[in-house]
Amino acid sequence: MAFTISSSPHDHAPLSTPVLMRRVCYCLLPGIAMQWWFFGWGSLVQIALAVLTAYAAEGLVLKLRHRSLTVLQDNSALLTALLIGVAMPPLAPWWMVVIGTAFAIIIAKQLYGGLGQNIFNPAMVAYVLLLVSFPLHMTSWLPPLELQQYPPGLADSLSAIFTGYTLDGFSPHQLRELSDGTTMATPLDTLKTGFTQGLTASEVLNEPVFGGLAGIGWQWVNLAYLAGGIALLRLRLINWAIPVSLLTSLAVLSFLGFMISPDNTAGPLIQLFSGATMIGAFFIATDPVSASTTFRGRLIYGALIGLLIYLIRTFGGYPDAIAFAVLLANLTVPMIDSLTKPATYGERR
Repeated sequence: MAFTISSSPHDHAPLSTPVLMRRVCYCLLPGIAMQWWFFGWGSLVQIALAVLTAYAAEGLVLKLRHRSLTVLQDNSALLTALLIGVAMPPLAPWWMVVIGTAFAIIIAKQLYGGLGQNIFNPAMVAYVLLLVSFPLHMTSWLPPLELQQYPPGLADSLSAIFTGYTLDGFSPHQLRELSDGTTMATPLDTLKTGFTQGLTASEVLNEPVFGGLAGIGWQWVNLAYLAGGIALLRLRLINWAIPVSLLTSLAVLSFLGFMISPDNTAGPLIQLFSGATMIGAFFIATDPVSASTTFRGRLIYGALIGLLIYLIRTFGGYPDAIAFAVLLANLTVPMIDSLTKPATYGERR
């Protein structure tokens, strides 16, 4: 066995971009598996459509820019597609995920120059585009499978996504109405709708979609993404500052809000373990391109996202606020980095 001796300094080579992106995708798998388990095959179909669209759109742009298609091997398009796919309602029409993914790759990423040049998170740009353009479809989540009277299988999911109806002739809207009276999209949507109708938190929490920690299905999905986020930290693929400051900010604000007005606000557990909180904290807010790069800046950036999530969820018109909070925080990154950059050695500040 050869033993190589070399002079100092000794340092480990950083992970290549393809390896880094691929490992992040692996860490998404527990959450994706939970979404499939609780919401059916539609989630996997949406992910597959997003992946195919992402590679096709990026390949087209690379050809137009006369660049090598080997760039596709960096796995950044794959990660963007996975994030868009898991954000789509399982039975949303096929053309929506195609439009959103193509917009993310062509406009939000390649138009800025490609990977490393975009100032906004491409997946969140796509999500906001779809949410603003097609709010009815984007809030049409079915309840978890255990609450559905006619849970769609793979064939029904494919039929509903591509034709608008299951094999038995049910539309996604009809499937929601047949689900034991549970017609709300998500636990967060149920809460917001209940509060606007004058119901108290305790009354809303009696809805069938709630149960256990923070909502049937959603709590386990968030726990799975939390497990994937912990894996990211253990593998040193992300820095702890952003997710910890984000979750701490959201938890503290929701606790204070709940203490002040327990009948009209969601408690910390619901805020943390429902909606897209955990995937947002570990997989979206930590995007190395659009997030802050200094240590103090990351703490401020994460806390700002947590603040915006709480404000939008509590006082805004949207039940989940991850995408809007991240994009608004992306705008502040240049100023945050400028104000928190470390001093050069010997510089007096």
